Amino acid sequence: MDVRVAEAAESQAPPGPRGTAGPRGTNRWRRRAAVLFLAAFPVLTGVLPTAASAAPAASAASVAPAGTAPQAAAPAKASAKESARTGTGSRSARISLNEVTPSVPEQGDTLTLSGTVTNTSNTTLTRLRLTPRIGPTLTSRSGIEQAARRKGYLPGADGTEVPGDHGAKLSGLASGVTRSFTLKIPVSDLRLSTDGVHQLGVSLTGQTRSRPYDQILGMGRTFLPWQEEASDHRTRFTYLWPLISTPHVTARTQSDRQQTPVFRDDTLAKELAPGGRLQQMLELGKDLNVTWVIDPDLLASVDMMAGRYRVHKPGGGPDDTVAGKGQEYAKQWLAELQEAVDGKEVVALPFADPDLASLAHRGTQVRGALSSLGQATRLARETVEVVLHVKPSTDFAWPYKGAVDSSIVDVATSAGAHNVIARSDSVREHGLSYSPTAARPIGSGNTALVADAPLSTAFEGDLSRAGASSLAVQRFTAQSLALARQVPSRTRSVVVAPQRMPSVSQAQAMAAGIKALGRSGWAETSSLADAAKAKPDPGARRKMPAPSAYPSSLRKTELPTAAFEQVRKTKDGLEDFTQILSKADRVMPPFTTAIDREVSNAWRGERRAARGYRDNVEEYLLELRGAVKLIKKSDITLSGREATIPVTVQNNLAQGVDGLVLELSSSRVGLDVGDPKRVKVDGEHTQTLKFDTTAKNNGRAYVYAQLYTQDGDRYGKVMKFQVNVTSITSTVLLVIAGGVLLIVLAGIRMYTQRKRSGPAPDPDAPLEQPDADGDTDGSDDASADASENAPENDPEDASEKAFENASEKDRSDGDAPGATATGEAAGVLDAAHGDGDDTERESDNPPAAGEKVDR
Repeated sequence: MDVRVAEAAESQAPPGPRGTAGPRGTNRWRRRAAVLFLAAFPVLTGVLPTAASAAPAASAASVAPAGTAPQAAAPAKASAKESARTGTGSRSARISLNEVTPSVPEQGDTLTLSGTVTNTSNTTLTRLRLTPRIGPTLTSRSGIEQAARRKGYLPGADGTEVPGDHGAKLSGLASGVTRSFTLKIPVSDLRLSTDGVHQLGVSLTGQTRSRPYDQILGMGRTFLPWQEEASDHRTRFTYLWPLISTPHVTARTQSDRQQTPVFRDDTLAKELAPGGRLQQMLELGKDLNVTWVIDPDLLASVDMMAGRYRVHKPGGGPDDTVAGKGQEYAKQWLAELQEAVDGKEVVALPFADPDLASLAHRGTQVRGALSSLGQATRLARETVEVVLHVKPSTDFAWPYKGAVDSSIVDVATSAGAHNVIARSDSVREHGLSYSPTAARPIGSGNTALVADAPLSTAFEGDLSRAGASSLAVQRFTAQSLALARQVPSRTRSVVVAPQRMPSVSQAQAMAAGIKALGRSGWAETSSLADAAKAKPDPGARRKMPAPSAYPSSLRKTELPTAAFEQVRKTKDGLEDFTQILSKADRVMPPFTTAIDREVSNAWRGERRAARGYRDNVEEYLLELRGAVKLIKKSDITLSGREATIPVTVQNNLAQGVDGLVLELSSSRVGLDVGDPKRVKVDGEHTQTLKFDTTAKNNGRAYVYAQLYTQDGDRYGKVMKFQVNVTSITSTVLLVIAGGVLLIVLAGIRMYTQRKRSGPAPDPDAPLEQPDADGDTDGSDDASADASENAPENDPEDASEKAFENASEKDRSDGDAPGATATGEAAGVLDAAHGDGDDTERESDNPPAAGEKVDR
């Protein structure tokens, strides 16, 4: 029978007398007669059916012959949809069963059903009565899932009213009003004759103004697992209890001695505070017999939070931080966790819970992507031992949502894990009518633990409403009983792997389900190590799916190949950087753990946040690498063929640098800039290195300064500056010196001559009048007298006269005194300037302004 057809029929037909099971109290022949009359009424009266006749027509669909079912189904389906939309019929009210106590009842118990009823229609409901109903046994696990999805009332499937007066009357309920209720039912009155999963419901019967007769207005249902006697072959259940969170710590640290860590935000403190997600996971889990599955990154983050830490300021720069305030929460949580896991099974995932599927599908194409997986596993073991003081197992790999293929298994086992936790909706069975034991060998000494998908996903979704949480618990216990009853004569081992980061409401429902399972007579708890050693079923699937079978919906959320390329680039830069540090241990841990967080499962569906985290790590590393750099030089001039070029290295780090090599190179042949030099500079200091330079010719050249690591890799950016060589040889200097000396001697000679010739005549003095003989004041007579009185053959006078005669001859030629010497010096300079090509290049390229370095 179509569910919607039956629902429409039931919602419109008036029920039988109170206390009967709905349609069974109606006279079958009377209903058929009414249907025939209604069908013939339009013909007799000549009037077409109106909207008012739709309801009886829909009712006729439930009793129409099989051959006419398709014709009757159409209006019935339309009526069902209209009923669901407007909140009429058996969906006029919503009944929520918020608590079923006990979840797994035993003989002699009294069952308590607590919940609420809400009027979802647009009319007032009157003469209301709540009645518990017990339905037939569900014989399959798929039947449980179908019943959980069903809405409204379905005759037959929702069973009969529980005998006895166990209901409750309610007054009128206006539209939108909610009222709570509690029903108590002795288990003996349920008359559970067979073991298995029974449908348990509460129906609301009442009337409306448009339909003033008793009808079912609402239906709430749940499941009641029942097994009167304990089984001799109980199913062993292993429940994973995950303590996993998103990455919280950045690669940044303060430069103080303690290296105060910097957190992305302070949300971890909220999770650890009373009522927070992680605090509830710990509080609930310590009373359960579960396997603790822990991401060591969470432990490391909480351990750092227990001390002094900083939090990045929202909207601020990279260095804008505020003090964190979650120290007390972190200390208390760690202390309680150490006590909770004492003596319990603890499984440590690789550090930061790496995304194995993304690594297998996108990361193997990138060099070195898989190398960090083994390091993350070793770090996981050390972290758990140090923080929790227990020895964890690192032999288990858990891909995202248990979805696996052959490539994922290869990657998971490459880091040393021999057990891969999968899920049955990924590794589907063929030819088996039951759920086999979780363990099955997959070759090379490895084991796949295939978790049960319905049980693992039982607590997903929004469980913040009490009704949703209660239904999830009852469905979980019902599924476990249905699984156990598949092969009651065989003991099987089942693994339950829930979502990685359950919410508070989900965790509470999980804990309630596990406790109910512990009180049942068909289940017992087991460790994950024992589940891995369990004897596998011979018919269970042992071949892992091909990579093409991986769900496309999950593949879309994987980390892209570009993410692994960026991780590789950051790792290479970190390796070069740490080689030059005197205290590399202050830099390596913050960065290596941050790089591990870049490929975490926590980034699934958070592509933008993942990219932002990777960029922040890379930018911080570049910032630290840039603190060791070459100080920019201006253009320099080398005065000589042999000179020295100084280059300064600056270290703004808080620690010393040793291991870099500074090398200069020239853009032109003939300029030798010296050999490379080792760089060793203390923290927050500079070092100037001098390079002996030899030039074979003059001119300009570009010099490039570059830092290198000891492995020959470039470090930082190249620095470029211009060098101008203006070389002057010793021969040229001697020629120039000789010319200058000649000029000086000529000047002295001229000075001496002028001094001996007396003062120059006054050009402004009046001219003397000549006498009658043409003489002027007897000057000739005076000269004659002087000549007569002068001694004869004086050699000094003869030389002076000779010099004067020569001078007179020179003056008569128009040459000034000293011109001959000056001309000779000029000729020497001309010869010097014209000797060789170097000077010509110098004249073509005048010295550049800037730094001048003399030899």
